[in-house]
Amino acid sequence: MPRIFFWIMVLATVLLFGQSFADTLGADGATNEHAAHSLVLFLHQLLLVYWLGPDIAIFIWSRRAVDTTLGAEQRIVAGQMMTMIDIVPRVCLSLFLTVAGVLSDTYGLPHPWWQMIGIVLVGPVWLTLVLLGWLNRGSDFGALVARAEIWLRCALVIGIPLSVLWSVSTDRLAGSPWIGGKLVILALVILLGLIMRWRFRGFFDGMARLQSEGPSAAVDAQMLTSLARARPFGHAIWLLLLWASLMGIVKPGEQDPAPVAAAVVSSAVLEAATVADVR
Repeated sequence: MPRIFFWIMVLATVLLFGQSFADTLGADGATNEHAAHSLVLFLHQLLLVYWLGPDIAIFIWSRRAVDTTLGAEQRIVAGQMMTMIDIVPRVCLSLFLTVAGVLSDTYGLPHPWWQMIGIVLVGPVWLTLVLLGWLNRGSDFGALVARAEIWLRCALVIGIPLSVLWSVSTDRLAGSPWIGGKLVILALVILLGLIMRWRFRGFFDGMARLQSEGPSAAVDAQMLTSLARARPFGHAIWLLLLWASLMGIVKPGEQDPAPVAAAVVSSAVLEAATVADVR
């Protein structure tokens, strides 16, 4: 059942991209640019919603998993629910950088070819690692893929700020410095996610002991301590995502209107003038 669910989710994503590109075929000029920008912006917002919502649900289930007033079986089910839900924000995170990079391109910030190749590839590669690791969890292959994903995250934690630093040094972000700020926030979120997962290890080790040994004071203490150490990082990630969302709306430091928006406005004015002349 879980495999069916997630393959359906992957298929739905592919269909969404296909339908969206099909809708933009035949459009030209500013209309085409505006349609592409609107599509990618929608995907960007969709990923954020499906990242935050399930992430909060995970912490809600974690409270039930450590609730000693519940039976062992109920607590184990709560832990299993956490694992089931966890794949959704991980999928969203894996695609976030690619969608954000394409969004900035449609906004009017073109990327060098080598940078665009990296932006386009990182999402599918990361998503593949996430799905393979999740579908093969508990096996040696699953553990190997999970380690590969951790190394990819570490590379992004370093690579994203370096890319932003290069863009700043070349004045590519002079007109839209908030884009660089959002990317730095994303790198920080990835870093905090790594730390949080490391601090959650005691919790899941305790969950495994709960299944094999049953409840005990030692198991309860291990799970409670691990959860208490991990929770602040989860809260920090939520706040950073909300901060990044606010920056995307306010656009601090923006000097010129978005090229896409300006093109659409110019197109609308020209169309209105044409209609007026016809009348």
